[in-house]
Amino acid sequence: MPASLADAVAALGPAWSWVIAGLALAGAEILLPGVFLIWLGLAAVATGVAAAALPLPWQGQTLLFAVLAVGLVAVAARLQRRGAGPPAPALNRADRGLIGRAGVLDEPIVQGAGRIRFDDTLWRVEGPDLPAGARVRVTAIRGTILQVEAA
Repeated sequence: MPASLADAVAALGPAWSWVIAGLALAGAEILLPGVFLIWLGLAAVATGVAAAALPLPWQGQTLLFAVLAVGLVAVAARLQRRGAGPPAPALNRADRGLIGRAGVLDEPIVQGAGRIRFDDTLWRVEGPDLPAGARVRVTAIRGTILQVEAA
């Protein structure tokens, strides 16, 4: 019986060493933040499968692992860039969710200015003169002032 874990892995052969290393890297991906180790783990597992199927010397296995690792990381980076898209302009801007929303004026719009309450916030509004209680729809936001029109 082998004396240590390293001896046990070595006794299994190089193909199993690659597979075990790949599974360890995939397991480490769960513990560590990011999405990088999984690709190295997949490259190691693929190298182990190739080493089991083909008579590759250790130099060939190492070269195959390096090529697969670089290739998989490059493909993952390309997929991540493609899926990211442009940043959302309304990110962390809850006020952008008010555009298109309808509500009832708390205070009349007189000479273009009034007030409306959405949820727990009282907003200043600009738009055509309307009485208190009139239904309006938010069309735009300028700073902290909602632009409205009659709904």
